[in-house]
Amino acid sequence: MTDQELIYVLALQHVPKIGDVTAKKLISHCGSAEAVLKEKKALLLKIDGIGQTIIKGLLDSEHLKAAEHELKFIKANDIVSLYFTDTDYPEKLKHCIDSPLLLFQAGHVNLKQQRLISIVGTRKITSYGVSFCERLIEQLAPFDPVIISGFAYGTDITAHKSAIKNNLQTVGCLAHGLNQIYPKIHKKYMADVEKNGGFLTDFWSTDTFDRNNFLKRNRIIAGVSEATIVIESAEKGGSLVTADIANSYNRDVFAVPGRINDTQSIGCNNLIKTQQAHMLTNPLDVAYMLNWQLEDAKKPVIQKQLFVELTSEEKVIYNFLKDNDKQLLDVIALNCNMPIFKVASILLTMELKGITRPLPGKLFELV
Repeated sequence: MTDQELIYVLALQHVPKIGDVTAKKLISHCGSAEAVLKEKKALLLKIDGIGQTIIKGLLDSEHLKAAEHELKFIKANDIVSLYFTDTDYPEKLKHCIDSPLLLFQAGHVNLKQQRLISIVGTRKITSYGVSFCERLIEQLAPFDPVIISGFAYGTDITAHKSAIKNNLQTVGCLAHGLNQIYPKIHKKYMADVEKNGGFLTDFWSTDTFDRNNFLKRNRIIAGVSEATIVIESAEKGGSLVTADIANSYNRDVFAVPGRINDTQSIGCNNLIKTQQAHMLTNPLDVAYMLNWQLEDAKKPVIQKQLFVELTSEEKVIYNFLKDNDKQLLDVIALNCNMPIFKVASILLTMELKGITRPLPGKLFELV
């Protein structure tokens, strides 16, 4: 996209009363953002949902001036602008009807052909939540996922820091422009995040800080990812909004259960109780539910006949698969007399050892 084309997109984004859905509708009718801003009033009025208030905004030249000013900020700070039809625009986000017309990116973000998960939760995270979040990311690290979160207090920053510790790419979705950071105390983590990923936002540098922006930001967190994981949440909170948005996008949602009298677990327990989220008790359940498979290059090769390297439970599963060829996870669990979540965990460990491999349809076989 040329600078001139970007100015018109920025100007359209800046017009009041025009959200992302309406902006895309206008572009679809007129062909481009520039065509929208140059279209005749009579023709614009024929477009469903476009009235006098919106047209008045489209005809206001102040939006082009504001766009030119914002472009200077973008170029001066090496910010990448991603238009919703660009090849570099997050692929999963493209399929969300209310995805941003324009995204701004800082750092070294790479979301192409990646495993993407969002981790959200309360800002008042407990030691239980911190421990589970860190263990979750550590155990998923062999799959090299990108960890998405909101760079806020509590769960968010725990997820970002754990991703960096495990050499994983992490992306912070911000509720403000890239000329500031909130909370300010997290400024010390910015360099590490940008080195290991970066930041995304659809807010301008001139947008004033508003707590309502966090709710708007949540659609990006949910839309970019293939699954959203809620670590802890009170009965009400932004992470529950993110989970609701993820469900509306037909994405997987996971919630970590907690004690029934723990205020920071009420939200997660309710998500599970109302079947709005998978119950997450074992980090490797995420890999199983999303059908993640480790590349052959990452699997250490051993001689599978050396049972000395297998635990007693691994031997039971090995012998069953040896006698019955490839089998469904449920069938393995039933015949080996083990819970499904435990068998899924053991099979992943055996996969890491180069003994088993997953097949489409939740089948497993010996290598």
